[in-house]
Amino acid sequence: MSESDRLKSDIDELVPGMVAMRRDLHEHPELSFEEVRPSGIVAQRLRSLGLDVRTGVGKAGVVGLLHGGASKPGAKTIVIRADMDALPIQELHEIAYRSPVDGQVSGCLRGGDPLI
Repeated sequence: MSESDRLKSDIDELVPGMVAMRRDLHEHPELSFEEVRPSGIVAQRLRSLGLDVRTGVGKAGVVGLLHGGASKPGAKTIVIRADMDALPIQELHEIAYRSPVDGQVSGCLRGGDPLI
């Protein structure tokens, strides 16, 4: 099996869990600065990946630090940012994992695709 095929296989194994987590987060929306549950889920997942995790950043934010062993002065830094707050709008999609909270929806977690 080629390296590319192994990578695809590894990704294929991760997708169902990632989709389930995204749907779970969609079903439990929390507005800005109130994201206790999603922050906890994100922090736990980052810790399970071996990252140094800091919570409570800006109230409900999470930062995961991956320390490289080859860091040198002038080394590059990569930052990945994601939102996890719900929007104060009504859920309109009729999907199995729709928001049960009236007036709150985690629409950005779906990425516009009601099938995921």
